[in-house]
Amino acid sequence: MEKPVATLNQENFSSGLRLASMDERIHEHAEVLVDWSARVEAGDNVVVLVDDGAHELAVAVGEKLGERGANLLTVYNSDEVERSFLRGHEGDFDENPKHELTMYENADVVLRLAGSTNTTAKADVPGETEQAYNKARMGIRESRMETDWVSTLHPTRAHAQQAGMAYEEYREFVYDAVLQDWESLAAEMASMKTILDEGTEVRIVKEDTDLTMSVEERTAVNSCATVAHDSHNLPSGEVFTAPHATEGEVFFDVPMTHHGKRIRNVHLTFEGGEVVDFSAEVGEDVLADILDTDEGARRLGELGIGMNRGIDRFTDSILFDEKMGDTVHLAVGRAYDACLPEGETGNDSAVHIDMITDMSDDSRMEVDGEVVQRNGTFRWEDGFEG
Repeated sequence: MEKPVATLNQENFSSGLRLASMDERIHEHAEVLVDWSARVEAGDNVVVLVDDGAHELAVAVGEKLGERGANLLTVYNSDEVERSFLRGHEGDFDENPKHELTMYENADVVLRLAGSTNTTAKADVPGETEQAYNKARMGIRESRMETDWVSTLHPTRAHAQQAGMAYEEYREFVYDAVLQDWESLAAEMASMKTILDEGTEVRIVKEDTDLTMSVEERTAVNSCATVAHDSHNLPSGEVFTAPHATEGEVFFDVPMTHHGKRIRNVHLTFEGGEVVDFSAEVGEDVLADILDTDEGARRLGELGIGMNRGIDRFTDSILFDEKMGDTVHLAVGRAYDACLPEGETGNDSAVHIDMITDMSDDSRMEVDGEVVQRNGTFRWEDGFEG
């Protein structure tokens, strides 16, 4: 007697597997990314760059893109593969390889799903090799940034370890930062955008820091995690602009990791808008390589003010740390076009490297001589002391 052939409802079976094996917050993350952040529509050509540890998020994103009727191209991304390539290469890189450039030129949306299995995989790649590689790919970067691009992060054990947190604790941290009411946060940040848009000069003062910069004729971005507001990170929660005419000194006391290499306690001195002196307690050689990338790497491309109170600790991840309330970050290198007057070209560089200073204690930020933040508290918040 033949055994009956079992049949399955494939849709229900797949759904059951999904619910049984995947945290529902991953699907919520994907939905926020596709709908709120990237605003994907039917027919959009979407490139999804997937880190080796972000597979689950990629699966959830793929499902959402299919439901929206988009066109999907998935690209596997691995720091370990890139390390092997860079260490094996002689260093004379072709400029803007056509196969990759063409991909971005034909994309409407690019979603970058970070989630490394080894956050220091490229720590032994020579700095001069990184410089040459970045310079050779400037056209590719520009093409990618002309799309509706969004970067986000899937929590992995490697990132949890880098943050000094238990894995489950880190997952809670990430989803608390990502899954929030972005419209409400945008409304809160609107005050800071107005102040910067109407201001001409920003001054930051704290220990080892007294820095002034012009924001005249610049447009600040209310970065609330959606391309509709020229915001390209999820999570977000900052107001940023493109300063110029920078003078003075600044101390960055929040640790950072750049391509797997540690940098700690950076001090920069600006004259005539350019870095003329620098030091770092750890990673000074890495900092030197960054600043020597090109002429624009010694000028500021961004002033960012962290306003996301949902991010309550430093995790050695710029995606999160720069959004934290009580912080200000400055980026050397490329300026964002959204902050510039129409037709004006801002600071240009192959790099855009953010560095963060903690404003929670004995500090103030002024706009045109008026204190708008003291000791991390904005003037419209309870507890502000003018």
